[in-house]
Formats: sequence, structure tokens, C-alpha cells
Amino acid sequence: MKNDVSVYEPNQRLKTGILSSYIMMIRNIVASRELIYQLFRRDFVLAYKKSFLGFSWVLISPIVGILSWLLLNGTGVLNPGDLPIDFAPYVLLTSSLWGLFMGFYSSAQATLDAGSGFINQVKFPHEALLVKQTAQHLANFSLTFLVSVVTLLIFGIVPNITIVLFPIVILPLFFLGGGIGLVMSVINVVTPDFVRFFGVFLGFVFYATPIIYSPNIENPLLQSLIQINPLTYLIGAARDIIVSGSIGNIDRFLATSIVSFVIFLISLRLFFVSEDKVIERMI
Repeated sequence: MKNDVSVYEPNQRLKTGILSSYIMMIRNIVASRELIYQLFRRDFVLAYKKSFLGFSWVLISPIVGILSWLLLNGTGVLNPGDLPIDFAPYVLLTSSLWGLFMGFYSSAQATLDAGSGFINQVKFPHEALLVKQTAQHLANFSLTFLVSVVTLLIFGIVPNITIVLFPIVILPLFFLGGGIGLVMSVINVVTPDFVRFFGVFLGFVFYATPIIYSPNIENPLLQSLIQINPLTYLIGAARDIIVSGSIGNIDRFLATSIVSFVIFLISLRLFFVSEDKVIERMI
């Protein structure tokens, strides 16, 4: 019986070709599908098992958030401008899409931390953790998204048939959020302060994205920020494909999507070549 022998060399991953590294990661993920499922099942159930309200928290958080924005709008503090639909379903839908992006980012950023309990004890492909983290977030988002669709129906807004394209349209959100998150997962091991600072920056990006106001708001400064913000087009496309059935600024959406995909590929390569060094610092 022939035994498999693994040979390790210095900077071995750096010597692996770019295309070969992507193929290797895909094969690792496919081979680890059972592990991914078991980790997903464990963490998803555990997250709500000890909670009195259980899975209801997935629904409570967006509802409480929308109530706060409704209060600000009702008191006149917030002037959202000319919206394509009523304020309540608009904010609930767009804020859930922002949450989708942030979930992709957080899932990728926590890739190494998610397996810190056994990452140094068991040999397994760590890119499987990214898939598990993303799957867990999508499971949570599906419930929030269902609430958004029901809210649209309550307000007499029937989602367009193009909603079937929604999984494809949100792919760039995954590429951008996941790509940035993977870079931050590596940086977090070296200098966590930068990752905390970037989290504060994302809080600013929220207000520079047309989530609680119209993308056609008249403020010149805000309008400039909206136009250079890639999330304007990524979140806007996901919203429009549900509400109107067409994507506004489709040329900018496609350009932003391509850039997001390139960022994701670069981040995957960075994660692949630096993973061993990063794990050494975690010991």
C-alpha cells in the first residue's frame, strides 16, 4: 500500500502559479464540503440555541432599525427626497442590502478567527471557513429578505418578475465585501487597530450610500460622494431589479462589478500566499 507524502518548502505557496492557486482552493472547498456543512450546522444552531427568542432575533434587528428611521422621517429630522416607493419599504429593503454587504465583509474578515479554536490543531483547507461563514450569513439574510418582500406586498408593491435574477445581481456585493474582508482578516492578525479604524470608516460609507434617502438627493456634496461610491450602484441594482425590473446606471454597475471581481481575485491570492505566515503569528 502506497503512502501519500507531503513535501513542504519555504514560501511554497508563493511559488504556486496564480491560476493554480485558484484551482487548488476550489478543489479544497469541494473536498471539504462535509466539513463545511458540519461547521455551518454547528455554528448556525449554536448562535440561537441559548437565546430565549431564538431565530426571532434575525427579524427583530431590521424591524427595530426601520422603526428608528421611520421616527426620524416622521418628525421631519430626516428628509429622504423623492423616493421611487414608500419610505418604509424603501429603507427596509436598502438597509437589508447594506446588511448583506456588511455580512459578506464581516464573514470574510472573521475567516481566520472563526476557526481559531482548532486552526492550529487540525490540518484542513482554511478557505472552507470563508464558505461556511458566507453560508451562515446568507441563511440569516434570507429571513430578513423575506420580511422586506412581505413589507413591499403590504404597501401594494409587487416585486418584478426579474427578482429571479437577484442572486446574480448580488454577486458583486459578495466579491467586494468578501474581497475587502479577506484582506482585513490577514491584516487583523498583524495590526487589529487598522481593522477597527476601517470599521469606523464603513460607518461613514453607510451615510454616503443612498440607503435612507433618495439617490437623487439635491445636496451637492452628498451627490458627489454618491457618484464615486461603488455601493451606490451595487446596492441600487439589487434594489431596482426587485422594484422596477431594470437597473439604473447599468454601465456603472457593470464597471463596478468587474472591479469588485478583480479585487476579490487579488484578495484570494493574497490570502492564499500569506495564510501560512499569518497562522504562525496566531500561535
